[in-house]
Amino acid sequence: MRITGAEALIKSLEHEGVEVIFGYPGGVVLPIYDAIYDSKICHILVRHEQCAAHAADGYARATGKVGVCMATSGPGATNLVTGIANAYMDSVPMVAITGQVGTHVIGTDAFQEADITGITSPITKHNYLIKNVEDLPRIIKEAFYIARTGRPGPVLIDIPVDVSKGELDYKYPTEVNLPGYKPTIKGNARQIKQAAQAIIEAKEPIIFAGGGILKSNAEKELHELAELTGIYVTTTLMGKGAFDETHPLSLGMPGMHGARYVNYAMTETDLIIAVGVRFDDRVTGKLSEFARKAKIIHIDIDPAEIGKNVFVHIPIVGDTKNVLSSLAGAIKKILEEEKMSDRSDWNKKIEEWKKKYPLKYHHNNKLKPEFIIEQIYNLTKDKNTIITTGVGQNQMWSAQYYKARKPGTFISSGGLGTMGFGMPAAIGAQVGCPDALVFDIDGDGSFQMVSQDLVTAVCNQLPIKIAILNNGYLGMVRQWQELFYNRHYSNSCLMRDKSCPPQCTGPTEACPKYYLPDFVKLAEAYGAVGLRITKPEEVEPAVKKAIETPLPVVMDFIIEREENVFPMVAPGAPVDQMIGGD
Repeated sequence: MRITGAEALIKSLEHEGVEVIFGYPGGVVLPIYDAIYDSKICHILVRHEQCAAHAADGYARATGKVGVCMATSGPGATNLVTGIANAYMDSVPMVAITGQVGTHVIGTDAFQEADITGITSPITKHNYLIKNVEDLPRIIKEAFYIARTGRPGPVLIDIPVDVSKGELDYKYPTEVNLPGYKPTIKGNARQIKQAAQAIIEAKEPIIFAGGGILKSNAEKELHELAELTGIYVTTTLMGKGAFDETHPLSLGMPGMHGARYVNYAMTETDLIIAVGVRFDDRVTGKLSEFARKAKIIHIDIDPAEIGKNVFVHIPIVGDTKNVLSSLAGAIKKILEEEKMSDRSDWNKKIEEWKKKYPLKYHHNNKLKPEFIIEQIYNLTKDKNTIITTGVGQNQMWSAQYYKARKPGTFISSGGLGTMGFGMPAAIGAQVGCPDALVFDIDGDGSFQMVSQDLVTAVCNQLPIKIAILNNGYLGMVRQWQELFYNRHYSNSCLMRDKSCPPQCTGPTEACPKYYLPDFVKLAEAYGAVGLRITKPEEVEPAVKKAIETPLPVVMDFIIEREENVFPMVAPGAPVDQMIGGD
């Protein structure tokens, strides 16, 4: 069957089970868009290419499938870069398709030419520039295989316009042959046995679980290991949902904004069973002081992560689902001959820390962000709910106060910390899970970076709910300026205008009294529903109304302007030395 490269692309995507593409058309991808016109694939037209990448990211995390985004050459392709980098840092399976100028003018600075394969080389798992139309089906097959296997990640395919227009005898390959790419799936049996023995002997162990659990669908195996051994589990921001946070053995999130009791446990433990984590600096704090008493078992499919940041005593390279299953089996076998160490004193100490240092905030008659998230949690916890977040204070409050119980239900930008991630990720999650209730808990700064794509939700009848924690600041920037820069609020106030004094150290009576922007009017302008909430007693009715409304809803919560996220570990400090939250 002789068809064009563009038609071959669409047929190849259909072979890979692609049901939706998030994208934005332009000159050199018009042949591809013409092929989409008569295809079965749904195309979601975003209003900015970065949102296409974030939506594909959210779709992938919510569904477990490979997300797909597409843009034209030059600025279209470069607008995808932030979203691709975000997916790379968080190990999200994605295929990004970009158009390119004709092969005969590549390298001549042709109109809307950008070396997107060169630009994205450090932030993709692999990328391709297709120069021969005959290679197109094979490359699509390889791209999806690479994106979803091993440690998942984004793959970019750059397609010159003449390749899209060229013709080939189409046949989709049935197998992938990549001799240099063989991810290790099974862990080393000897190391697994050593790890099992260390777990049985440890008196003060902790399981430290991350996003790798979600990527390999190993949540069942993680629960089995925790309940078999009676060991408490702490989950990273990327690992939220890997272990039910209402489970008695759940400790929640460690690190810079983790609860005090979690960081104390991480500091005092004698064994860390690290599974699918990368020991990020936001978790470890001062590396030389991190878990100094602990032996470390590190399980990860990516050998480059093991020993990268911390010394590892028992390294195990392999798929976390496979390794955890084998580890549980090895522990059971040893337990036939010897007993588990007595951990009653350790467990008692953790429970005492939990009672003494719970996550808490000061209740008053003002609107508190922590209270808002608690109310959203209470009203949505028994529903099929997916939470996405922006980045900054809103993200950390959400991670602290919204308990994730299932995989794919808490979606946030971790490694790159991308402001503007929340709403397009919610769009992608809603497209992938149309029956879910999708909430984006966002900040006024984050939301304004992508607010134009509210119309994408409206036009596609995606009833996402956006809860803006509006303090009129770039909240986390302001918090750092308050704590570490003598309250010099330099360019962090989003209400600032020319009438303000040149130096600002906090809100005064002279501050503007209007809403800037007016998110209610903005929502209405885009065809969504806008609600403004200024008092604690208005929160529950507003959230209920949003849930019942079959349209996108923007809730503008006017919170205390200088509320901080506590506890907090100062940059470069050990994780057991926290500010606030005591």
